[in-house]
Amino acid sequence: MWSNLPLDLLAAVFSHLPADALAAANSTCRTWRAAADCAAARGGHPPWFLAVPATRGVSGNRAFVYNPIRLTWHVLPQINTAPIKAVAAINCGLVLGKFSGGSSLKLVVTNPFTGQFKPLPELTVARINPAVGVVDFSDSSSAVPRFKIYVAGGMSADARGGGAAYQPTIESYDSSSHTWATAATMPAELAVRLTVWTPHESVYSNGTLYWMTSARAYSVMGFETATKKWRELSVPMADLLEYAALVPTAGGGLGVVGWTSGTATFSCRIWELGDGEEWRAVGKVPFEMANKVFKNVESWSAVKCVATKGMVCLYRGFGIGILMKFKDCGEFEWEWIEECNRKEFENVPIKGLLLYPNLGRSAFCFR
Repeated sequence: MWSNLPLDLLAAVFSHLPADALAAANSTCRTWRAAADCAAARGGHPPWFLAVPATRGVSGNRAFVYNPIRLTWHVLPQINTAPIKAVAAINCGLVLGKFSGGSSLKLVVTNPFTGQFKPLPELTVARINPAVGVVDFSDSSSAVPRFKIYVAGGMSADARGGGAAYQPTIESYDSSSHTWATAATMPAELAVRLTVWTPHESVYSNGTLYWMTSARAYSVMGFETATKKWRELSVPMADLLEYAALVPTAGGGLGVVGWTSGTATFSCRIWELGDGEEWRAVGKVPFEMANKVFKNVESWSAVKCVATKGMVCLYRGFGIGILMKFKDCGEFEWEWIEECNRKEFENVPIKGLLLYPNLGRSAFCFR
């Protein structure tokens, strides 16, 4: 019966399989392999934790992924020969990365599960260390991923030999047209803050793209993509937090994960932005769970945070972390991710991403 099904119908069935089951179907026969290549990833399955070594050349561009269904780690083969650092996850199983060679930002989109690789065009203005954000418009029915990438601030590439010149503009890349365009200008002060004090992690919520600025005290910068206006938000307990990161909430809102430390204890909390730009506490990591991830850390900043809609993961090294699931009732479910038994990379810093794996061949990478 299965051999008589049309290829498009078989691909639709395969699109509901988790990644490990789809991989098994892919290796069954030529017909199933062709159907698996056409299968679009759909929701209903939890994201996988992707761990990419942050140190250039440590693992030969290999990556490691944690399967939350089978509770197992897997080694992904070498993605490509170019030195790339992961920046952010994009829907449909893609990863935004940057070339680590050279000073000016050069971006690339890859699928770590299939090895697909597509460099993006050069920016309209060469920039060093700008803030980078992703706005994803894709959904489970999208045949081709649709997203925008925003690059804000950064230092001029020709300013290294003299005084620093910061770029007071933000430009955007549209995956539909495969081009960059200047989106808006910004005050010089914002350009400096986004260049010096902002990591690449961003959250898009209700028409605004947010970045966290890490200068004491913490604050949040937001760019309204429709009106081209900037806004600034305070952060709860900003002057007391050792670390803070932005996360998307289950309802598509904006959240903050942060932790504080005292002389004998520490605390990790989660807040959500409500009406009137007021923050409300929505959760706290149980001490016994937090103690596992924070134990014996040399610096509180050694623990990092990565999130996707409704889920947050705190991690340190390969697989030492906590997976937190947002529930509709506002409570949390806590799950411990076992360590990745890779002794050769035990003390190697990593960049973690939560990714919905896609084993199909992405149409975006062939456009």
